[in-house]
Amino acid sequence: MRAAVFKGAGTPFVIEERADPEPGAGEVVIKVGRCGICGTDLHMTSGHGWDFPAESVLGHEYAGEIVAVGAGVDHLKIGEIITAMPAAGCGDCDFCRRAYPILCSQMRGYQGGFAEYALVPAASAVKLPHSLSLADGALIEPLAVGLHGASLAGIGSESRVLVLGAGSVGLAAIFWAKQFGADRIAAASRSPRRAETAGALGADGFTTFGEDESERIAAILGGPPDIVLECAGVVGLLGKAIEHVRPDGAIVSMGFCTAPDPVIPGIATFKQVRLIFSMAWTLTEFEHVARTLDRGHVEPRAMLSETIGLDRFPTMIEELRAGSPQTKVQVDPWA
Repeated sequence: MRAAVFKGAGTPFVIEERADPEPGAGEVVIKVGRCGICGTDLHMTSGHGWDFPAESVLGHEYAGEIVAVGAGVDHLKIGEIITAMPAAGCGDCDFCRRAYPILCSQMRGYQGGFAEYALVPAASAVKLPHSLSLADGALIEPLAVGLHGASLAGIGSESRVLVLGAGSVGLAAIFWAKQFGADRIAAASRSPRRAETAGALGADGFTTFGEDESERIAAILGGPPDIVLECAGVVGLLGKAIEHVRPDGAIVSMGFCTAPDPVIPGIATFKQVRLIFSMAWTLTEFEHVARTLDRGHVEPRAMLSETIGLDRFPTMIEELRAGSPQTKVQVDPWA
């Protein structure tokens, strides 16, 4: 099969021929239909100390058709269209029983979506409803990330919510804040280029960072935010979130910053801020996303900006790394 292979930080991805994957017990192989490019695919190939191993085939926002089934898999069949959490656990620990294998001590990651075929854990698979496309299926993973973080925030009908960052995670957080019935939602980012998309997903207003941003945010929300969802993972945003949130408010960090990010605990203490860190998703949340899209809540399709083939992937990922205006790019390995 053809696959995009990471050769190491500072070196372009290379399209190579690799052996087709063979399913082991509890696994299936999919013919990849779509795989989204995630911010971690950029960040963890950039030489910042958190890189994936060289020679890896990345890609975890995938959907495709099952073409092979391993031993012990009786709930999935060849020809079915699925997405899946890109992780599996031991199946027996407390986290696995809660459908949360990402925290299992024996967790195994399943990447490989930037290739024609990918190995997928059967226990983490979700069949796509017939109403959903492969592109929809590949959106389920980032939407589940947003759902998990927004769920931890305790958003209710009187909540004023501020979302920091307007990438795919931030846009997903806006969508779920709206679904949870937030009273008002403001989005703030370094650039205004995704203001229209944020509005399509449920934001009541959009502003950029800078002078008087607190006043502009308060004007959108009708007061300071009760909840701040930090969705960019940029140094300084936790401090910004503490600055904006009201006393006794909550902050959920969803941006996955991998550098030291200094905050002043005294400021957070005087406000009695609750700071929560959100990790990934559960299988239940994957299934909830699929049902929500199936019911016709397809606003997240506005996140999709372009679909490319494998040959263009090495160039595209460098464009995104350099600051491309794209929002969510998906790869069709067969295009």
